[in-house]
Amino acid sequence: MSFASLGLSAPLLKAVAEQGYDTPSPIQSQAIPAVLEGRDVMAAAQTGTGKTAGFTLPILHRLSQGDRPRAGSQIPVRALILTPTRELAAQVGESVATYGKHLPLKSAVVFGGVKINPQIATLRQGVDILVATPGRLLDLYQQKVVRFDKLEVLVLDEADRMLDMGFIHDIRKILAVLPKQRQNLLFSATFSNDIRNLAKGLVNDPVELSVTPRNAAAATVKQWVHPVDKSRKPALLSHLIQTHQWQQVLVFTRTKHGANRLTKYLEGQGIEAAAIHGNKSQNARTKALADFKSGGVRALIATDIAARGLDIDQLPQVVNFELPNVAEDYVHRIGRTGRAGASGQAVSLVSLDEKKELAGIERLISQRLTSEAVTGFEPTPGGGPKVDENEGRQPRGGQRRGDGGQRRGNGGGGRGNSAGGRGNGGGRGGDSRRGEGRSASSSQGGSQDDNRGNRIDSGNRGNRSGDAPAQRRQRSRGGQRRSGGGGTSNGNV
Repeated sequence: MSFASLGLSAPLLKAVAEQGYDTPSPIQSQAIPAVLEGRDVMAAAQTGTGKTAGFTLPILHRLSQGDRPRAGSQIPVRALILTPTRELAAQVGESVATYGKHLPLKSAVVFGGVKINPQIATLRQGVDILVATPGRLLDLYQQKVVRFDKLEVLVLDEADRMLDMGFIHDIRKILAVLPKQRQNLLFSATFSNDIRNLAKGLVNDPVELSVTPRNAAAATVKQWVHPVDKSRKPALLSHLIQTHQWQQVLVFTRTKHGANRLTKYLEGQGIEAAAIHGNKSQNARTKALADFKSGGVRALIATDIAARGLDIDQLPQVVNFELPNVAEDYVHRIGRTGRAGASGQAVSLVSLDEKKELAGIERLISQRLTSEAVTGFEPTPGGGPKVDENEGRQPRGGQRRGDGGQRRGNGGGGRGNSAGGRGNGGGRGGDSRRGEGRSASSSQGGSQDDNRGNRIDSGNRGNRSGDAPAQRRQRSRGGQRRSGGGGTSNGNV
């Protein structure tokens, strides 16, 4: 089967050929005809299967064949594509621009983290196809910059990820202002119960497509594990990069602080590295990704914000510096390599305390991963020396832990004992005991999807350790009047 046999117009076939493609992938061969027929579609497709072209190509075809309505001098939005992350929005927008280069259609991409005024200026000129993240789209709609009365097609890309990130309320607000008569395309890695509940009020008599088994990794990706003590992971990663002369490697960590710390370590080893996560400005994230693609950065250190939003041609190597807490995220991480039929490698550095996560991943993918110890980095009995996750961090407000570093005070549960002082001020006891926990704002847009582990010793909001004499000394110096009430979280709130 060729793209020509799918019924696409000549300008689209020319653009596809210019990208070096001649044979559609399985999801493209099924989705394109269904979309061209005007059917609603629910498609289960893993990352790297070519699903973006599976909906951008037929949307471009349909919009170019119909009449182009105008509202005064402005072109109304005719197709809206919603994505969960900025990186994925940029990727989809690039695909629309690439395949639509020979068509008289305008497109734009809008997301948070950057100035809104240039986006407003672009939208006021009118666009046919708009790619957006939910939060920024609502901002623009409320400012009456964008209108949807002529909308013909709605796409929810990575719908499961949007639900995971807590965008369901924003999505419902957006659906409420769209025309009832429209074509709906829902693409998701899985059809969970939550996705099907969302689909009930979205799609009408949909065509259901599924081209890959649920939670299956690409067969072209070689996967294995290097067991290693937690404290020696940075040194092992540096060793692997230098020994195997990896020139382009994407490395995943669990936390933003961990990504920053690992980046600094690799740079100290003479390896060009950059971090990409939710605390970085959008300009910094864009620059890091561009440098990585161009070869200026050898190792890109990312949190799971990048697991579904990066499209890097021929990426040869993915490393799980730490295993994800959610097993499904492993599949999305390693899906950054082995894309479009290319081969790739995915190695995980696994310490003793990650045995549970490894077992969960192996159950999910129905595969036992080969374990290969690296000479000189063999794990020691007991997992080696403990690693202080808070090492190098500055507690809020320059406060120090009292009473030998204890995080909980005499009262237990993090409540302060000082006169007039407030207790834990909303801090969660679980955070103070673990030293890292989930941010309460982790479901509120843009950079929330990697807030885990970002709060540092959250028990600071309460009495540090019930040490009333120390507090009285602070008050006598004109310091805090309350026992910890003035601290602020380092979380991305």
